[in-house]
Amino acid sequence: MQEKSTAVCVYGPVPSRRLGFSLGIDIIPAKTCSLDCIYCQLGPTTKKTLQRKEYISWKKITSQIKSILASRQRIDYLTFSGSGEPTLNSALGKLISEIKKITSIPVAVLTNSSLLSRKSVREALMEADVVVPSLDAATQEVFINLNRPHPSLKAEKIITGLKKFRQEFKGSIWVEVMLVKNINDSPSHIQKLKEVIEEIKPEKVQLNTVVRPPSEEFARPLSSEELEKIRDAWGENCEIIAEFEKKIQIPREANQEEAILSMIQRRPVTLSDISTSLGKDKNEIRKHLGALLKEGKIKLVIHKKIKYYEPI
Repeated sequence: MQEKSTAVCVYGPVPSRRLGFSLGIDIIPAKTCSLDCIYCQLGPTTKKTLQRKEYISWKKITSQIKSILASRQRIDYLTFSGSGEPTLNSALGKLISEIKKITSIPVAVLTNSSLLSRKSVREALMEADVVVPSLDAATQEVFINLNRPHPSLKAEKIITGLKKFRQEFKGSIWVEVMLVKNINDSPSHIQKLKEVIEEIKPEKVQLNTVVRPPSEEFARPLSSEELEKIRDAWGENCEIIAEFEKKIQIPREANQEEAILSMIQRRPVTLSDISTSLGKDKNEIRKHLGALLKEGKIKLVIHKKIKYYEPI
């Protein structure tokens, strides 16, 4: 059964550290995923599944995308991401095809890689311009401790799926590796990851670590020095995901509180994130945040001395 038609599936454009102004396309109900990663900024997975179906109608999603495109905001990428694993939606391939008919803006898909062993999933991604698959674990033990997968998932099978996808896909693949202190950063595991990724042959390897408030408090980040050491050892196509490069956004004239709430529902955001995304002055954003806090719709969380706004 498809989700109710009231769902807002498109959010942003939000400032992305690697995709510029990214229009998020969220095609899965909140926290429906094949993994329950300890570092997830969206909290624990509430529905762990491998079932692919049309969770939300592709026609409804396409209509929302057209509406945002008509606003003429700056959009660098249309990005399938959000609050669940996008490849679980069986209409993903159809959606990408429909987007290609209405805009030349490149399409990116962020995936946890768990379903790439399925031919139908690989085929659904063929028209995308960029696919950013995650690969945090080279062994089953680390995979279980870090990503807490659906019981039937195996790290080895996921790696095989990634290799097949590389052979078939004509677009760019940027493998993301999320590193968590004392979980997947041992020298031996880092070496295994390096060897596996060299076999996959992506255009880029992007190192990330815990920045926003994680699902589990014990999920701690690596230092800049530790990340740099790994980057240097992995070669020139490896990069540390930098902070968002400040660019000018066209101010949005839609309901500001609705736009802010839509962003916060997808991930913890800072005042600067919201201001940059909406092209609005920080003082104006503070006023709306104050109202949302007073109404009990959001909460303020301080993580690593940085203020983040999260949904209740």
